[in-house]
Amino acid sequence: MLLLAGEALIVGLSLVSGMLVHQLANPDYSWLRFSNDLFIEAGYYKILGITLAALLLSHWLDLYDIGFLKEKEELYFRLLLVTGFLALGLAAVGSIDRGLRDSGFLPGLIILTVALFAWRTVYAWLVQLPYLRERVFVLGTGERAQRLVQGLRTRPQLGIDVVGWTGDLEGEAEREAVATQLMEIVRQRNVHRVILAMPDRRGRIPVHELLALRLRGVTIEEATSWLEKISGRIEVENLYPSWLIFAEGFRFSAGYQIVHRLFSVAASALLLVAVVPVIPFVILAIKLDSRGKVLYQQKRVGRGGATFHCYKFRTMRQDAEADSGATWATDDDPRITRVGRLLRMTRLDEIPQLWCVLKGDMGFVGPRPERPEFVEWLAREIPYYPVRHIIRPGITGWAQVCYKYGNTLEDAKEKLQYDLFYIKNASVGLDLVILFQTIKIVILGRGAQ
Repeated sequence: MLLLAGEALIVGLSLVSGMLVHQLANPDYSWLRFSNDLFIEAGYYKILGITLAALLLSHWLDLYDIGFLKEKEELYFRLLLVTGFLALGLAAVGSIDRGLRDSGFLPGLIILTVALFAWRTVYAWLVQLPYLRERVFVLGTGERAQRLVQGLRTRPQLGIDVVGWTGDLEGEAEREAVATQLMEIVRQRNVHRVILAMPDRRGRIPVHELLALRLRGVTIEEATSWLEKISGRIEVENLYPSWLIFAEGFRFSAGYQIVHRLFSVAASALLLVAVVPVIPFVILAIKLDSRGKVLYQQKRVGRGGATFHCYKFRTMRQDAEADSGATWATDDDPRITRVGRLLRMTRLDEIPQLWCVLKGDMGFVGPRPERPEFVEWLAREIPYYPVRHIIRPGITGWAQVCYKYGNTLEDAKEKLQYDLFYIKNASVGLDLVILFQTIKIVILGRGAQ
């Protein structure tokens, strides 16, 4: 509430300041004219409308989910997106409404950009003040609980103080000892939240004490959600089906699906237009380098487990899987041609997949589509693997920008954890971050194989 109220005030004051600066630059400036524009000409209604738009944009870009934004650079990037979208919107409306164009709101956006950066810096300082921080007890032992404690203590922007955890308990962590420690710390430190991170719960969880704390207003939570915020992935180890059922997220409203589809089509169409001049040279290079077809089609598993044909420019020799059958590419794979290695490094081999997006088999952002042979095997080996098929697969995705190219079962498990995070937190803001992260990765040539 502090963050939201402060941001609303800053947006409004920045726009008023922009109007004032615009008036001061006018030779005919007067306080009477400024008051007339602000109050009589309904300028304050426009300011309220723009403020509401700014807050909605910030919400869509996840700027009020502090735990979701792990890096300052990502925070500042999203703040720039807010002011950038506002500038585009005001320019579009101003081309029709001269009164809005001459109001001074565009200078106000420059002031707003600086003010938002300054406010977020001040907010980061405010949440570290003791009376604004939340006191947390981590109920659990072992590596998972230790990672949670360390993650919370190294992220002051979350506004969390870990005042104790079961790992500090001397001797065996039996139920009675755990209950005694829990109640004592809650009483002494006025704990607001208890996070449950026990690997083995049978007979060790102090159920009655937790229920008593819950009825006294203490929040009781599972560790999975907090580990998700800290790491950017959902760990499938110790993941209970009940958490997937009751956790916030995993919402795919009709409105979001329409926006996501429009985003995919627009991004794919623009990228296809941009790379059209390159396509003839890619085709010529493939033809000169090795024998075989230019395009390579492969069955992949899409939304709902349905299969479709995914198209790519051929990067391997024509008989690449004649002897081995379906296999993942490996480091320095001898089946990859000279031109194919360059195409993979620059991601130009994936240009034909834009057609799959336009057809509707894929989205621009989503889990990477896998081959049916691998899906059947991975679904047996990795818990919750089929969950990734509830949305369209994508050309790029959260797993691709956060994790290396994978060619092992363990890699597939790691990428699934990032895919689950994306599915749970899917939003336009996250899609935009993935898109710009992908551009950076392509330019720097990271992760190609």
